[in-house]
Amino acid sequence: MNRVLVAEDLYLLRDGLVHLLQAHGFEVVAAVESGPELLEGLLELRPDVSIVDVRLPPTFTDEGIQASLEARGRIPGLPVLVLSQHVEQLYARELLADGSGGIGYLLKDRVFNAEQFVDAVRRVAAGGTAMDPEVIAKLLAGNTGNEPLAALTPREREVLEQMAEGRSNAAISQRLHLSESTVAKHTAGIFTKLGLSPSDDDNRRVLAVLAYLHSRRVP
Repeated sequence: MNRVLVAEDLYLLRDGLVHLLQAHGFEVVAAVESGPELLEGLLELRPDVSIVDVRLPPTFTDEGIQASLEARGRIPGLPVLVLSQHVEQLYARELLADGSGGIGYLLKDRVFNAEQFVDAVRRVAAGGTAMDPEVIAKLLAGNTGNEPLAALTPREREVLEQMAEGRSNAAISQRLHLSESTVAKHTAGIFTKLGLSPSDDDNRRVLAVLAYLHSRRVP
C-alpha cells in the first residue's frame, strides 16, 4: 500500500483527493494546506508519493514546488506529483533537472477521470514519470533551436512526446496507430540523434530524454 501526502489549500479539493486515494487503496499519511507543513511532512513522514499544488499559503506563489525541491534535495528521488492550473515550464524543468525519477506534472483541468489520475499516482510512486501532454509540448517548444532536436522528423518528435509522457513502445504504437516495429525504429533514430543510448527501462529512458532537454535548453 502506497503512503501518500496531499498538499492542497482548497479544502473541498483536498478532501476529495483524500477520499479518492483511500477508495483506491492508498494510505493518506497527511493532508496539509501550506508550504511549511508540506516540507515538514515530506521530511518527517517520507511518503511513497506526494500530491502537491504549486501555489500554497502563505504567499500563494511557488511554495509547493519549492518545498518539494528542498525535500528532494535532502531525500533524492522522493516522488512528487504536481497538480497545477497552468503549465509552469520553469517548475517542470527544475523538478526534472536531477533526473532521479519519481516525478509527475499534471494540469488539474486535464485529469479526465479517477483511473487516469490514480494510474499517474502509482506510476510516480514507483519511480516513473507522469507528464501532461501540454507540459511536454511546452518543454519541447522551448528547445526548437537546439540542433539535435531540430534534426528530428515530425514523426520522431511525436514519438518523443509520447515517450516523455511515460508510454512504452507498445502504448505509443496504439496511440499513434503505428506498428511496434515502426515505433522501435523511430525510437532508435531519436536516441541516435540525441546521442543517448537506448535502454530497456522505459522510465529511465524517459528521464534521460527529459534531462537532456533540460540540460540543452535554449536560454
